[in-house]
Order: sequence, then structure tokens, then C-alpha cells
Amino acid sequence: MISVALMGHGVVGSGVAEILTTHKQKLFSSLGEEIYLKRILDLREFPESPLADRFTKDFEDIISDREVRVVIETMGGLNPAYDFTKRCLKEGKSVVTSNKELVARHGAELLAIAKENNANYLFEASVGGGIPILRPINQCLVANEVSEIAGILNGTTNFILTKMINESMPFDEALKLAQDLGYAERNPEADVEGHDACRKICILASLAYGKHIYPDNVHTEGITKIALEDVEYAANWGGVIKLIGKCRRLPDGMMDMVVAPMFVPCTSQLANINDVFNGIMVRGDCTGDVVFYGKGAGMLPTASAVVADVVDCCKHLKARKRLFWVDTQGEECIADYNESKTKMYIRLFADDTTAAYNKAQDILGGITCLERTNAPQCELAFVTNEELTYGTITKAIEKLESLGFKKASAIRIGDL
Repeated sequence: MISVALMGHGVVGSGVAEILTTHKQKLFSSLGEEIYLKRILDLREFPESPLADRFTKDFEDIISDREVRVVIETMGGLNPAYDFTKRCLKEGKSVVTSNKELVARHGAELLAIAKENNANYLFEASVGGGIPILRPINQCLVANEVSEIAGILNGTTNFILTKMINESMPFDEALKLAQDLGYAERNPEADVEGHDACRKICILASLAYGKHIYPDNVHTEGITKIALEDVEYAANWGGVIKLIGKCRRLPDGMMDMVVAPMFVPCTSQLANINDVFNGIMVRGDCTGDVVFYGKGAGMLPTASAVVADVVDCCKHLKARKRLFWVDTQGEECIADYNESKTKMYIRLFADDTTAAYNKAQDILGGITCLERTNAPQCELAFVTNEELTYGTITKAIEKLESLGFKKASAIRIGDL
């Protein structure tokens, strides 16, 4: 019998406890030993729970228990999860987590501590919820040189954009619906401003390329400025708008990374991933494009990934898993996003749209106009014909605005 402890009995934590107690036989068949949930840390009380006698409010009960070999962290946030995780690893206890914020911020440090103490730090659930993605990259695709990773990494924003695309629902209404259904928090900033997706692409890039990528260094845009007009123009162009987290390794070893809304062509495998589902494309030199698809959040899907890591830890109590990347604190490893090349969709307001078209054509070196039903006469929308650096496009838009043409939207064209 292997004793484990759980820190945090919220949505994911309660799902973990449920699976560990209701799927005992299945887990025993996989491991050959019983996994016993010995302690559960939470400041709240759960007197009606069948596990009520295992709850504690004192972390010391876990850290001092020599029988506890694996600790599951589903508390979320940085504090006290960061301190508790460090202490567990330093005691030689393996830790499993779904905490994307903690892994994105301190993953390199915690992996190093785990290595020093012959413990494991596993976090499959931190990126794709119930979608297996970290283990396939680390094991199944190990023979590949991964040139690019791109994906729809946040279910809340994908749900909102799906409503805007399929039902012409304005952003504010779609956000409120997501909140009413429990897909979005009361404060949705982490989702709609792209921070959640940024943490996830940072974890994926860190694993794929072996260097810790810090979220603060990645240019990130959200979806709050996306309008139904842009959705219509995307359809006319032949695609949809998705919030994409993207990382591409450049020939010099630097990372070209961005999180931003993009026009995604209907021919892309990511275009038809809707509602709260996530999709992650990994581009390998041997496999080509491989796409992982499924529910990126939710109690049981995420808990399923957590429990899979628990079983993995239990199988490797005396041997470390080869999951590791090095710290890059102070090291330049992300290319300037202004130097990243892309095609661009731009929507302008102008008293004279013909003059605006001619100026845009001159400044941007070739554009293709888009149309939509009932567009006002003062509106001009187009896509650039050639890839230009983002900095060049930004300066071109500033030039157009200096001439009296007002920018309404500017969205990247995804090469996906």
C-alpha cells in the first residue's frame, strides 16, 4: 500500500479524491499496489464527506508523515502552494500538481529540487486538463525535432469565441453566459486577457526545448477587443478567430512566441475545435502535425490526468522520471515579438475609404480587401498579402492613423 496526501479539496481536488476512492480496483490493476489517500489538507470542514476523518488544516501533518510518499497539490495559485511544494520535494516526497501558474513561474526550480532529492515533480494536468500532452511530448515524440507548438489552450475564451462565431453573440453577452455556466470566473481576466493560455504555452515550450520560459517575457493579447464585425470578416476570408498560444524555434535557437487572437483558416485542424474544448498542435520533423484534442478543464477530466501522474509517481518511487528543463533567469531566449513575421488583418474607419485603401496599399506593399453584409461606407477591412514583421505593421498602422484613418482592429493571420 502506498500512502498519498491531497492538498486542496476544491473542484479538481475533490475529483481526485473521488477517483482515488471509487477506482481503487482499476488503479490496483495498473500499479499492483493499493493507493491509499491518507490525508487531505483544506481550511474548510467537510463533515458529510465519507473521508471526513482524513481532513487536516495543518500542513505539518503531511510533511511529518513518513508514510506519505506522494503529495497531490490542487490548491492553485502561488501561495502557499509554492512553499508547500518545495518542502515536500526537499523531504523526498514526490509531488503531482494541476497548478499551471506555479509550474509556469517556478517549474525549473522545483524540478531541480526534485532531482536533488530523488523525487518526481509531475504536472500533466497543468496544460491540457484531461488532454494527455506533456507525456506524449516527453516520451512519444522524443525522436522528433519539434519545430512548433500552437494551440487553443483556454476553454473559456474558446467558448466565448464559438458563441460569437456560431450565434453572432456579442462578446459581453458570451462572457456573461460563460460565467453563468461556470466556465468563467467572476473575475475573468486570466482567461480573456490571455494569461492562462500564456502560462500553458510557456510550460509546453519549456518541456519541448529544455529551457524555462517565463510568462512575463511572452507578448500576450486577449480577446476583449474582438468584435462581431471581425468575426464576419474572418468568415469572408475563409476562417474563424481563435485565441492561439504559439511557440516556434528559430534557426538561432531563440523562441518566437506569442499569445494572441488569430485568423485561423477553415482548412486548419484547429479551426473546428469549439466550445470549451482545447486543441494543441505539435509539429515534428518526423511525424508532421500531431493534434491533441479534448476537454481542457473540468473536475473529472483534470482529476483523471492528476491521478495518472500519481500512478506514475508510485511506479517510480525509487527512480526519477526524465522530466527536466534548465532555468533561464536573466538569459535572453525569446525573440523580440516586433521581429516576428506575420500576415495581418486590419479594419479601419475612413471618410474616404478609397484614399485609405490606396495609402494602405502603398505603405503595406499589397493588400486584399474583405467584405461583409451591411458594412458602413466608412469601413475598410483588408489582409496584407505578404508576411511583414509585427513592428513594421505597427508602424504602418500608426502612419495610417496619422493620416486620419482610425484603426478599429488588427489581428494576426495564423499559419496553422
